[in-house]
Amino acid sequence: MDDPALKPAMLARLVYLDRCLTWRGQVNRKDLIERFGISSPQAAIDLREYLERAAEPKPRYDTVRKCYVADPHHRGLPFVEDAGSPDEFVGHPTLSGLSVLPSPARQCPPFVMRRLWQAIEQRQKIEIGYVSMSSGLRQNQWIAPAHFASDGERLHVRAWSFHHRAWRDYVPVRVLPESTFAMAPVGEDLPSDEEWAEFVEVRLRPLSSLTEEQQAAVRLEFGFTQEVLSFEVRRSLEFYVERRWGLKQAGARLERC
Repeated sequence: MDDPALKPAMLARLVYLDRCLTWRGQVNRKDLIERFGISSPQAAIDLREYLERAAEPKPRYDTVRKCYVADPHHRGLPFVEDAGSPDEFVGHPTLSGLSVLPSPARQCPPFVMRRLWQAIEQRQKIEIGYVSMSSGLRQNQWIAPAHFASDGERLHVRAWSFHHRAWRDYVPVRVLPESTFAMAPVGEDLPSDEEWAEFVEVRLRPLSSLTEEQQAAVRLEFGFTQEVLSFEVRRSLEFYVERRWGLKQAGARLERC
């Protein structure tokens, strides 16, 4: 998404207008003023610019509602490939009846991330204090970080554990801030991380015990474009697919093929 003729600030406002029309189906100057703190004349200029650049069928002005309304076949800006998410507009005053559950604030201290990143870049091992969720023990250990990965909810660091003599996943936010973070050469040839290197195909389908109508609803809910939802992940991240998609939880809607 880019248009060299537009300054970044105006581009951001035009994209916001586009997303308002895409997800809410309407927009007016007040939306721009409240979101970006601009003047009413500037908001009017932005709306005119948007209307000039938007593809047909263009939004029309509703004199009763005093806002621009998207056509049922709204296509928006040709150069905007990402329509964003409806979550961005849940808190809008016109949707004040909706409520959103808070997400966990899994914020890793920046200096912890810096130390782990430096160990990866310099191919060093690093000493950390870490609390294991399986044993519940706090332990100082040396690891050789190799990669960062995300399961969609939190960040992981893939590292060789000199204590366990295996490649393991660590959650940076669990690294104790008072760790020594001592660094040293790895000092040995590490075995290849086969689980990281190998990709596996994950194939999901609606739960076979559901009715045909329920299965059709599940396909809509999870964005199926074919009978089966298929994607590839590293084998080391395969476990997190089952946990994030709730495949083994009560009330699961999906199952692996």
